[in-house]
Amino acid sequence: MNRTLQQLGFGQKDRVVIIHADDIGMCQASLSAFEDLLDFGLTTSGSVMVPCPWFPQAVTFCRDNPDVDMGVHITLTSEWKAYRWGPIAFREPSTGLVDADGYFPYTSQGIWERADKYSIFNEAERQLQKALSGGIAATHMEDHMGVLSHPRLVTDYIELLLYHQLPAREVYLGEEALSNEWFRPHYIALQRAEVVGLPIFDFIRGLSLDEPHDQESQLLKVLEDLPQGGLSLLVFHPARDTPELRAMTSSWPSRVANYKSLLNPGIKAYIQENGIHLLGYRELREVMIQNKSLYYKEVFKDG
Repeated sequence: MNRTLQQLGFGQKDRVVIIHADDIGMCQASLSAFEDLLDFGLTTSGSVMVPCPWFPQAVTFCRDNPDVDMGVHITLTSEWKAYRWGPIAFREPSTGLVDADGYFPYTSQGIWERADKYSIFNEAERQLQKALSGGIAATHMEDHMGVLSHPRLVTDYIELLLYHQLPAREVYLGEEALSNEWFRPHYIALQRAEVVGLPIFDFIRGLSLDEPHDQESQLLKVLEDLPQGGLSLLVFHPARDTPELRAMTSSWPSRVANYKSLLNPGIKAYIQENGIHLLGYRELREVMIQNKSLYYKEVFKDG
């Protein structure tokens, strides 16, 4: 039985899932889609990309809707060819955070190879503080394209989460993690972090960004597989079909399909009829705050 769910009062047979929308504010199509999804009632959280062009409008939306469950999607890469963004702290080449054009690198590998740890976490902190000062009551934090999950960064990333008492979007301690050389340092750090209340997921799935067809069936399969007594997460990347989105990314058909699948009345009926519980990150953060008497430095004192 998941420890966090126990603290929230769920039982061993309950199936509980966070349905999470990524990349909010990356473009206008992502923000308007998120508004529709919240109105429909199945999507329980989202995360905002602070360096991106539509971040100011996301701030306005959150101010107007203070109950929205919004996290900060720490963004250190800029992956599209004709639609780009860069650091909000410093754009000096010496940080390793920018390419020759002054934008974030296209790939996570570009950050891992060139950026120093101080610059990475200074930028992450600046993005979080900009969201908070703008009026977004952040409920969680996450890393775009897995940048902060690199073995040399993950312990600092978890310390940052614990310091701010923010759950991560997806942290997982499945058995297969130990057989993955890349993930092993992540696994050890997370074992330590779980002791002081960082919520850990038991089941994580995402809707495809490569295959736009029949996504309702994909979604139903995920819902059927949700484990009893486990904390589950479904991640998707919704957007409306707009000229901007089509010009920006070849993944636009899948992003639109992600959006439409979570507006499907049949999916809503399935969740209601099968007693699936929808949860947000705000509830997970409340558990972390309740556990704050366990001082996180004690867990990380041996490195």
